[in-house]
Amino acid sequence: MTIPSQEDLKAQLMATDAEFAKLAAQHANYKQQVAELEAKAELSSAEELQEHELKKLKLRLKDEMTAILNRHAVPA
Repeated sequence: MTIPSQEDLKAQLMATDAEFAKLAAQHANYKQQVAELEAKAELSSAEELQEHELKKLKLRLKDEMTAILNRHAVPA
């Protein structure tokens, strides 16, 4: 029996776990918004605050996704 890779497990969860798929979609959305802000030459104070909040939200989602991955991972 082969142990699925992290990427294989993510793909499987994207297809079978609605909560994981929702978190991944939100994470991708936040990542895109952060990239758009980072592409600007200069940010206003409001944009800097928005960027900081988006990064915190993105990290929280990543932590939640990691917890789901860990619950589904095959013990070594």
